[in-house]
Amino acid sequence: MKLLHCPLPCHLREESQSNSHNTLPSGYSSSSSSSSLTSQPSIKSLPSLSSSQQQLDQESNTVHHECISTLKGHNSYVFSLFLAGKYLYSGSYNGEIRVWPREPAENTTNIVASSSGAVKSLVVLDDKLFSAHQDHKIRVWKMESKNEINQIATLPTMSDRFIRLVSAKNYVQIRRHKSCTWVHHIDTVSALALSNDGTVLYSASWDRTFKVWRTSDFRCLESVANAHDDAINALVLSKDGYVYTGSADKTIKVWEMHKTERKHSLVATLEKHKSAVNALALSSDGCVLYSGACDRSIVVWERVADGGGNMVAVGALRGHSKAILCLAVVADLLCSGSADKTIRVWRRSGVRNTYVCLAILEGHMKPVKCIAAAVDSNNTSNYGTSYLIYSGSLDCDIKVWEIWVPSQ
Repeated sequence: MKLLHCPLPCHLREESQSNSHNTLPSGYSSSSSSSSLTSQPSIKSLPSLSSSQQQLDQESNTVHHECISTLKGHNSYVFSLFLAGKYLYSGSYNGEIRVWPREPAENTTNIVASSSGAVKSLVVLDDKLFSAHQDHKIRVWKMESKNEINQIATLPTMSDRFIRLVSAKNYVQIRRHKSCTWVHHIDTVSALALSNDGTVLYSASWDRTFKVWRTSDFRCLESVANAHDDAINALVLSKDGYVYTGSADKTIKVWEMHKTERKHSLVATLEKHKSAVNALALSSDGCVLYSGACDRSIVVWERVADGGGNMVAVGALRGHSKAILCLAVVADLLCSGSADKTIRVWRRSGVRNTYVCLAILEGHMKPVKCIAAAVDSNNTSNYGTSYLIYSGSLDCDIKVWEIWVPSQ
């Protein structure tokens, strides 16, 4: 692992829009969502929740932020990040997975695992790492020691496939004259999420389905077919069991499992975006949903008064000049990464439905594809909270940012 100090501010040359679009590898997104890095019109029908420039200036004067290091190691686009325990896990376009210490100054061996297919999403459960890939598979890895990671399964497993072979009802047609069992994803697996108790894993795919897997034996429990009219790009779970899926069909859908039938059913369809939905994030209490899309806006959804998973759009956060590609929530902060190469850090202000952009993090040379964030307990006091934000980019780098926010 190589650490490079990155002083702020970082003054980088601005690439032309046409040049930034050419950074996409083939297969980066489905044909229907290939515009995920382009700039499309913002949502005019929603009010802006961003504070006035005067309030923004007041807030930003009290917030301190800097890029404390750049993690060098990946030699292709960084597509996914996940924080667990003392480590940061990263996945790249060439199928490589790396494990980094969360504390950049710590000297430890950088673990590398290789596979086929770009790594689109990562989640960690105890000593197991689940990775979603562009080759339609989900792989399971076990951390044997600090310096070793081994693949122990590929989903669907051989046993899971074998028991589905006998009955014709287990087959679905994927194209003319070709079918496979319903446990298979037939296109890029774009997102993973774990249930609150860790007993089940959810996967979403560009094949327009999401599936549910049991983590104890990796068996596929359910597949929701035709969940959307186009590729599913994002999936998040609330602590009370609601499933939110965001799609290139411009919608977000809310799902709930019926305990008696053990099957998911549609609760609501959220429609405000005018282009493909690329990213979703939930507030810590699950009452606010954030969605980012190619329309350059982050829509803020709040739960309706009668409870349940249904949401109503209260407004939009504007400021990015290109598509929103990733979102992450830590405590009361929202972090957004964009094709405009920046990360914005937002916090809800004291005024209802008003948000302040606390910082704009500049330093990446290409679009920001993934974000992870955590509270930095070592530098937190009664006067304010310190956060560490990790960003992965199509420039092949992972940057570590420190931001200190005073107490409200």
